[in-house]
Amino acid sequence: MKVVIAEDNAILRDGLVGLLVDRGHEVLAAVPDGDALRSAVAAYRPDVCVVDIRMPPSFTDEGLRAAIAIRRQQPEVGVLVFSQYVETRYASELLAGSVKGVGYLLKDRVADVREFVQALTRVADGGTALDPEVVAQLLGASRQVDALAALTAREREVLQSMAEGLSNAGIAAALVISERAVEKHIANVFTKFDLPSSQSDNRRVLAVLRYLQS
Repeated sequence: MKVVIAEDNAILRDGLVGLLVDRGHEVLAAVPDGDALRSAVAAYRPDVCVVDIRMPPSFTDEGLRAAIAIRRQQPEVGVLVFSQYVETRYASELLAGSVKGVGYLLKDRVADVREFVQALTRVADGGTALDPEVVAQLLGASRQVDALAALTAREREVLQSMAEGLSNAGIAAALVISERAVEKHIANVFTKFDLPSSQSDNRRVLAVLRYLQS
């Protein structure tokens, strides 16, 4: 992967550079603020960027706003927000329109380096990587639940696992059910969300987007 990193903490920034380079990836730039991130992405066109939320000058939401701008201006670039915080307002905006090539992980919940690199790779390839706590807080912040009312408890569990970026095999392992059962639950979700098969639409992504928006 070709990666740009935005992290104001110099020790963590250098650590991210080192672990990615050690695993054969190319870090094109490692910058300390949102403005430098936008410039680096425009100049280098990476496969994916890793973005902290709170960076100079105000240490509030500069990183997340930069990530949203990148999603709008260079949608082919994957964006993985890697932070200590969940900002539901901006997270919803980050995920608006499409959840392809986007991730949001909490630093203190990533168990190991392998998990982080797998999530980053998934986002670079156009997939999704969402921390369960991010999904939970987005749902808690929402007042609209009608779209989920028709789903069974198991279908909701499967859909939440999809939102977290798990494959069918990963969902089966997490919920201790067969892959065939997972496929059946996903088919039911598509039906209840009125998502017919289409050559141009990724129903899995559309279902996750509907889930997050509702």
